Amino acid sequence: MQISTEIIKELRDKTGAGVMDCKNALTEALGDLEKACEILNKRGIAIAQKKSNRVANSGLIETYVHLGGKIGVMLEINCETDFVARTDEFKNLAHDIALQIAAMSPQYINSDEIPAGVEEDPTTVCLMSQPFIKDPAKNIQDIITETIAKVGENIKVRRFARFELGC
Repeated sequence: MQISTEIIKELRDKTGAGVMDCKNALTEALGDLEKACEILNKRGIAIAQKKSNRVANSGLIETYVHLGGKIGVMLEINCETDFVARTDEFKNLAHDIALQIAAMSPQYINSDEIPAGVEEDPTTVCLMSQPFIKDPAKNIQDIITETIAKVGENIKVRRFARFELGC
């Protein structure tokens, strides 16, 4: 089956995957764009699972102060190498997560941190489970998984602090 460069470009723009990955996914999906997106998503999850045990000691500290200076966030997000930490994809991810923390005020990184006996909804209080403010169809873990598939390294949110004036 012949796959046009236009549909490859459209899939690449939509997913951020490499050209050959897009072409292979479209070939496997017989030219169906939505099915190719699902194939790339499954491959991205598999890549992220393989990399999840790798040590992530590099990274960056991202800060965000909301307009008016009443809310501030400090986030430590780690990856495997400082090369990836300097990429635009990683910096954009860090900024988006800092915005998420400012907007949604999570208390924990993931549900493992919720103390025993505390009844809390993870989609409300856990950063990784919260719907992404820029695309509510995805949660923060999905966004991180997509970035792992793009950059090829493990990524971890190590810690964060959210400050609000008067609280």
